[in-house]
Amino acid sequence: MSAPPPIRRPLTRRRLVLGAPLALAACQAMPGSPGGHDVTRIAHYLNTTRGLTAHVVQTWPDGSIGEGRLSYDPGYLRLDYDTPHRMELVAADGHLVFRDSVRQSVTRMNLSRQPLGLLLATPVHLGGAIAVTSVQHGSNVVQISLARTSNPSQGLLTLGFSDFAGQLSLVAIEILDERRNRTRLHLTDVRTGTVFPDGYFSLSAGE
Repeated sequence: MSAPPPIRRPLTRRRLVLGAPLALAACQAMPGSPGGHDVTRIAHYLNTTRGLTAHVVQTWPDGSIGEGRLSYDPGYLRLDYDTPHRMELVAADGHLVFRDSVRQSVTRMNLSRQPLGLLLATPVHLGGAIAVTSVQHGSNVVQISLARTSNPSQGLLTLGFSDFAGQLSLVAIEILDERRNRTRLHLTDVRTGTVFPDGYFSLSAGE
């Protein structure tokens, strides 16, 4: 697979020192009721934040850990792993493709029944088809949990945000699938304003 063209320098940069495990734990201590102003703010963030990149540490259900870079535009997500070895995940248009360079394997998945698909709806409407199951607060953090209204047993998506001076920034993603397997992503060095090259979120790149 050829490397994508270089990404232009981000327009803005914001370094975050808040860890995802800390954010989620702090939120659990101060539950709030679903709905209200925070839901509106989070929906606006997900629908308008463009060119987001971050360093990511991912913990898989078996406890293994990988690191790499996360890229996000509304409706699109890409993960480029450096460790434990080179891997690439691209999610777009209701589908996900995962490529493992060491195993030389390609996995394809429909996101219509996966919690990650809740993040990539365009636009994101929190309410209606996407149920807000909880909104929780901690010190300068807010956490929201989402499920499909029609079938909540398909899994739960929890997003953690830093919240300083009314400004949200995504710092954690937790996916609990229908088999109760939990995957956590911890984001640091979050930047916005990156201009991604054409084809950056292509599901067929490298094939």
